[in-house]
Amino acid sequence: MAEIIQKDGTWVFDGDALRLTPGRDKNVSLLRKTLGELVVPLGALASVSFEQGKKAGRLRLRLRDGADPLLHATGGRLTEPNDPYQLIVDSDRYGVAEYFVDEVRNALLLDEVPADPVDEYLLPGPALPLSVSAGDATASFDGEHLRLEWNWKTEDAKAAAGARSLALADITDVEWHPAAGLENGYLRFTVRNASTKAPPKYDPNAVELWGFKKDPLMALVAAAVRARLPHPTAPTPANEPQDDTAQDHDALLRRLRELGELHRTGVLTDEEFTMAKQAILKRM
Repeated sequence: MAEIIQKDGTWVFDGDALRLTPGRDKNVSLLRKTLGELVVPLGALASVSFEQGKKAGRLRLRLRDGADPLLHATGGRLTEPNDPYQLIVDSDRYGVAEYFVDEVRNALLLDEVPADPVDEYLLPGPALPLSVSAGDATASFDGEHLRLEWNWKTEDAKAAAGARSLALADITDVEWHPAAGLENGYLRFTVRNASTKAPPKYDPNAVELWGFKKDPLMALVAAAVRARLPHPTAPTPANEPQDDTAQDHDALLRRLRELGELHRTGVLTDEEFTMAKQAILKRM
């Protein structure tokens, strides 16, 4: 086992997975603290590296494309302080960091883990239920329904229709963009049979973001929804029509796998796992 403990966080590698726990230091971002501990299977990892600096170094993990719904939903737009796959290392711990890298690299070689993209998510996404208030709305998601509740800063034309409730089955895509310079950011959902090209300020299926501290938390909502949508690169048989029943069945199977992983890593107790599994099996 390899372990490195820093103010920025603690990384542990047991040969099968990496456990990434954010630190409690005031400089650790709100997004990383809210996201909490991540368990990254070795098979989701493409590479690991360590970069030395004069005062501090940085450990970096690169995941296989498509393995993590958070990275997929944000499209590489998470700024450095919010990236959960980076760890700041004090100069007196450079030797430990280099040992950590060697251990992970050796495991990748021994297990012959490929670095190519994957067509299914290997991480479950943020824990649910999830509720975030930022920009012009509060977005809440329980795994089956998304609710957008507008605040006093919402454009009148958008707020006039009242709170928005969307079933997961009606959402076909989600994207998150941070504010950059004078350009506002947004969290936008593409809804079946309700496409719109309106700016986020007026779009009832979008949250407008202005670059404040809590904006990155909306990326967690995007990731939670993305984790429960069909993987964009999953193979689809040629000339075969989509079957809604089959899609629902596949979604339930994905949810069972997610619950199994949460139970394996200790997030769910035996009782919680049994109850959740029985509820899904009844729907199948």
